[in-house]
Amino acid sequence: MKNSDPNRAFTMTLKESLDECMEALDLFLNNHFSESLERLRPRVNESMYHALIYATVLEMQAMMTFQHDDITNAGNTMKSAQEVCQRSTVLATFPLRGTVQLHAEVCYAECQLQRAALTFLQDENMVSFIKGGIKVRNSYLIYKDLHSFIKSHSCPKGPSHLHLEGGISFGIGAFNLTLSLFPPRILKVLEFAGFSGDKEFGLSLLHDGATGMNLRSLLCALLLLCYYTFLTFILGKTGAIFLFFAGRTEEIRGNIDEAVALFEDGCKAQQAWKQFHHMCYWELMWCFTYKQAWKMAYFYADLLSQESRWSKAMYVYMKAAYLSMLPKEEARPFGEDEVELFRQVPTFKQKIAGKSPPTEKFAIRKARRYKASSPIRLPVPALEMMYMWNGFSMISKRPELTEGMMQTLVEAELNEFSVDDRCVVHLLKGLCLKNQGHLQAAEDCFKQVCASEKKIKFDHYLVPNSLVELSLLYIEQGRRDEAIKILHRAKHNYKEYSMESRTQFRIHAALAKVKADPGEEEDTHL
Repeated sequence: MKNSDPNRAFTMTLKESLDECMEALDLFLNNHFSESLERLRPRVNESMYHALIYATVLEMQAMMTFQHDDITNAGNTMKSAQEVCQRSTVLATFPLRGTVQLHAEVCYAECQLQRAALTFLQDENMVSFIKGGIKVRNSYLIYKDLHSFIKSHSCPKGPSHLHLEGGISFGIGAFNLTLSLFPPRILKVLEFAGFSGDKEFGLSLLHDGATGMNLRSLLCALLLLCYYTFLTFILGKTGAIFLFFAGRTEEIRGNIDEAVALFEDGCKAQQAWKQFHHMCYWELMWCFTYKQAWKMAYFYADLLSQESRWSKAMYVYMKAAYLSMLPKEEARPFGEDEVELFRQVPTFKQKIAGKSPPTEKFAIRKARRYKASSPIRLPVPALEMMYMWNGFSMISKRPELTEGMMQTLVEAELNEFSVDDRCVVHLLKGLCLKNQGHLQAAEDCFKQVCASEKKIKFDHYLVPNSLVELSLLYIEQGRRDEAIKILHRAKHNYKEYSMESRTQFRIHAALAKVKADPGEEEDTHL
């Protein structure tokens, strides 16, 4: 006798799809990237899970390459996946909101969430964060509704229920964790639109999702790794991508040699996906910057300039910066000249979704100093860019590396420089002194930059960033009220300077650290 339950047929198909997608993800984790995509591709137009996971892998690639073609391809593929999910919600009506319907809803919401992530990838301007957040309001509401529904007694249970729970944990967890990191003013706008951000709740859901045997375990684990390895510490060692995160962990701990070994192992682990290599090259470049091994850092910047299309302007700028740190009499690799390289930087300007990356804008502006026939040399360009990527915190536990940086900065002070350049050196010296425990001397350095505010002509980012560093120094000393006052000054009094959005996020993080009432900001204009 034939089975007369249409939903049973759908459930069996759903189980097959989930099993095959789990196998594809297993291939991905074991560095078989092409095989993973090949396993998924034949059913991307009929199976919501094949479509979603296929698009997710392409989005991971786009997030690593920053290449416009990859971003566009991932966006189009994710849009197609969303249409497959939408068709599944129409087909799956046996019974009303049965198993397949629920899976189709969570897949649809996930497609919207990932399409928003691509929007954020294209531009880190705060307006884009708001637009992206509003764009996925429907996704968030679907997740919230599903989260309530699966807790109810009316939710159908079955062999695929763990995958459904994992998908909802990923979505609700990702929203709560991400939104909790937003500055208060943006969060107020998003809360008005129906969003909320609870960091601990988000982390707990992601931990639940990561530890379960479900399709979203990988995504939950990767999101947690991204969070912890860039903000706190965690260690994981499996495939190439986990070797990368392990390297980041050692880098954050100040174990630079161990980090180098892990990044090199990550490169050796697979050869199919060069973008993993580029991620490792980038971190290796900074590891050798911390060690002041300028030629090795130059070597990885050169590799990136040849192989990666994320920002050739940035890579060429870093090549020039490293060469400029070498003694004048020392031979340059490949016979290259830093002045000529600096002059090339603006020619590599690119636009992603109509805008240039902020770090690229910064590099191009600094490189303009070398346009003249008699260029005005930058004092310590490699260390200045290292600060922009928060590198001084990486060496805070390595006294010998901090001492090496300090010697370089003291030598730079012997040269004749403009007020802007002297302030750059003061800011960086302050960071080294802080790492060495010379807190009063560090405070004096940061205050010297602020005292020079009216004399600074070009590097207007220096004063708000010096205020942030001063506030963090005060927080360490327990001077909470002084820190809050300075943070509010940095937040309200300075606009339209280089890398402003990053500085604003640092201000928000510092205020959150001292648990300052966000409402205080409205009344404080110093």
